[in-house]
Amino acid sequence: MMSHCCRLSTLPTIPSYFQLLWVLLFGFSECTKTQPETKPQSIKIEGDITLGGLFPIHSRGPAGVPCGEVKKEKGIHRLEAMLYALDQINSDPDLLPNITLGARILDTCSRDTYALEQSLTFVQALIQKDNSDVRCSNGEPPIIPKPERVVGVIGASGSAVSIMVANVLRLFAIPQISYASTAPELSDKSRYEFFSRVVPPDSYQAQAMVDIVKAMGWNYVSTLASEGNYGESGVDAFLQISREAGGLCIAQSIKIPREPRPGEFEKIIKRLMETSNARGVIIFANEDDIKRVLQSAKKANLTGHFLFVGSDSWGAKISPVQDQEDVAEGAVTILPKRASIDAFDQYFVSRSLENNRRNIWFAEFWEDDFKCKLTRPGIKYEVGRRKCTGEERISQDSQYEQEGKVQFVIDAVYAMAHALHSMHMDLCPGSMGVCEKMDPVEGRMLLQYIHTVNFNGSAGTGVMFNENGDAPGRYDIFQYQISNVSNPGYKSIGQWTNHLRLNPEDLQWSGGDRRIPDSVCSFPCESGERKKMVKGVPCCWHCELCDGYQYLLDEFTCDMCPFDMRPLKNRTGCRPTPIIKLEWSSPWAIIPVFLAILGILATTGVIGTFVRNNDTPIVRASGRELSYVLLTGIFLIYFITFLMIAEPSTAVCAFRRLFLGLGMCISNSAMLTKTNRIYRIFEQGKKSVTPPKFISPTSQLIITFILIGGQLLGVFIWFAVIPPHTIIDYEEQKPPNPEFARGILKCDMSDLSLMLCLSYSLVLMITCTVYAIKSRGVPETFNEAKPIGFTMYTTCIIWLAFVPIFFGTAQSTEKMFIQTTTLTVSMSLSATVSLGMLYIPKVYVIIAHPEQNVQKRKRSFKAVVTAATVSTRLSQKANDKQNGESKIEPDRSQ
Repeated sequence: MMSHCCRLSTLPTIPSYFQLLWVLLFGFSECTKTQPETKPQSIKIEGDITLGGLFPIHSRGPAGVPCGEVKKEKGIHRLEAMLYALDQINSDPDLLPNITLGARILDTCSRDTYALEQSLTFVQALIQKDNSDVRCSNGEPPIIPKPERVVGVIGASGSAVSIMVANVLRLFAIPQISYASTAPELSDKSRYEFFSRVVPPDSYQAQAMVDIVKAMGWNYVSTLASEGNYGESGVDAFLQISREAGGLCIAQSIKIPREPRPGEFEKIIKRLMETSNARGVIIFANEDDIKRVLQSAKKANLTGHFLFVGSDSWGAKISPVQDQEDVAEGAVTILPKRASIDAFDQYFVSRSLENNRRNIWFAEFWEDDFKCKLTRPGIKYEVGRRKCTGEERISQDSQYEQEGKVQFVIDAVYAMAHALHSMHMDLCPGSMGVCEKMDPVEGRMLLQYIHTVNFNGSAGTGVMFNENGDAPGRYDIFQYQISNVSNPGYKSIGQWTNHLRLNPEDLQWSGGDRRIPDSVCSFPCESGERKKMVKGVPCCWHCELCDGYQYLLDEFTCDMCPFDMRPLKNRTGCRPTPIIKLEWSSPWAIIPVFLAILGILATTGVIGTFVRNNDTPIVRASGRELSYVLLTGIFLIYFITFLMIAEPSTAVCAFRRLFLGLGMCISNSAMLTKTNRIYRIFEQGKKSVTPPKFISPTSQLIITFILIGGQLLGVFIWFAVIPPHTIIDYEEQKPPNPEFARGILKCDMSDLSLMLCLSYSLVLMITCTVYAIKSRGVPETFNEAKPIGFTMYTTCIIWLAFVPIFFGTAQSTEKMFIQTTTLTVSMSLSATVSLGMLYIPKVYVIIAHPEQNVQKRKRSFKAVVTAATVSTRLSQKANDKQNGESKIEPDRSQ
């Protein structure tokens, strides 16, 4: 693209990329008599040093159109803030004295690509050109006006725009100070070395939001981000900080498309409800997206469900919550700490069409602000719209509220001015204007001065930059409240300056509730429950009760209590298991003791009766010696009940071993000796008239004591092998419910050892029963064969019943009590049967019928044998008749 009077030479001194830029920007060289140059629309303010300015004067235009409607607050207010700051600096005798700051201010139209095209204006003076080969048509050298040199740029607003512009400004070492771009990636000095900002980055904001979430006690939240640098970078920073901090899980991280399709926000709400426990929603989104999210939540009838935590794009703005107040209630929002600048308000409301001609976009603002139309050449007047008079006044004839970033625009301009002032003092001491060392201003050196500025800004707070060119993180925390509030709206509930200071008493949620709602994946486990973590989600778990005899070792582990302990009621530890024993007052003891006392009294009475009537015929006929032995055994059987119920000790355990089987052994040995003697007498009588051996009283006693000696020998061997001692059995009474667990103090006698202790006596009992059966043919009047037989039959029945009861209770929690009672009652009953069958009838005769207690005719051994033979034959004939046999067999014994 060439002028008709000039030709453009090649540019060997610059890279081809910049050649292309130069062709685009400076294709027309200005020669004499050339046509006027057409430049992008911008504000030009003359000065000794020129600053660039980038502001979103217009919104993003529809497809194919770069710019849309004028933006009153974010565009015009911020632009006027820079103009106001320049006026203040140029009128300040102490700041850059005798140096005037000028400006070249461009419109970014809220579009990064358009802003890049505009910002190329700032670098045209820095592109070195070789014009030696350029000549006009008349042969004269071309007249090329010196382009203005921009030493620093104020802006841009959106992070996406700042990132695009910063990439170009870095190539030409032009420092840039933004008043609104907060994307964390701009802190990367390896990529954005010349970028600084007077607002804190979103990494600080994300840290503040993480602190807010933790202060609420939430550990499970979702995130929403508008597609683009601001939203995505903000959420990425939040995710990274939450991971580093720990204890916070992200249920879902949802991105809102740049151009949402119909129904997109309804889908977003449905997705959020898939993890409904994550009521907290961290939202980095633009105003339009925030409003549509609230609308969709209201449409889904989820008012009061979501607990929004909004970034500074929500801040304290009314527009996102307008007509959605009930859904937005309780939303916690964050905003960089700021103040309204009263001096700017006075400046701005005094602006009019007449005194503000330097702002080339002010007329558009005027029309939009007062809803009227100016008559301008080339523009057709709209029928039906009020014509502007020019007499309207801002804030009187229209609503006015200072835009939130005005303070930061002023601070950005002042930061650049203070850096230039320090640079001028160092490089041009004593000079009244720009000296040679600052002409031109070296960008990299200016950047160093920018990083060292430290002054009180327009709101009275310090303005400074850290090593990344970022301002300190200072935020105000707000909550949107409408219930029980005299003045509904955003209420300050705290602030964040490197750490959170929150006022919990000022918090209020949906319906005026003061209690902080929950946003957790899993609620805390109850006492005694352990956490079973959900794989891959550290904030989610299932609660499992530590059951049985387990206690909570730590929040994730149940462990068994030691064998002698049981868990506390809240299962946070273990406690000793109570130790019990069979008490005398227990129902399990009262009945056996009662029976034993009656038995001992009866036995004592029998012994006393026999002793007093020792020489009477009945006592002598019953076999005095064996009778006293038998009664001693019966007495010991009753006495063992008291040993079995007594509190276990070493002595008690020893006596239990000794006497448990001894009483039965003595009584069974005596009865076995008697039945054996009778059996042998009658069996011998069938063969000869010679009496058998060992039937004298002395022989009977010796046989009985030999049998008893076998029991004593076994007991003493047991003493030697395992000395008697007590134990505490924690397994016997260990039911599923540990509250009923008890340790039982008992002797070291297992069920097996107890049965072995009784087994010898049982063998004697069975043997005696066998002899009693064999001796059943003895005449009823002969000695005690029949009563002994009945005694042994009954005793066997008692012990046959005892065995299943004793072993059938092995799984019972009251096993020891049942078995002790069963054993003692069985022994008492067997002793009572022996006493009742063998001695009570004799005592009755001795006491009630002493006339029958007389000497009977003594019978010889031969007479005894004859009587037994006759009795046997008679009994056989009786049996034959009962079987229906009428045939009479001859008596073969004759």
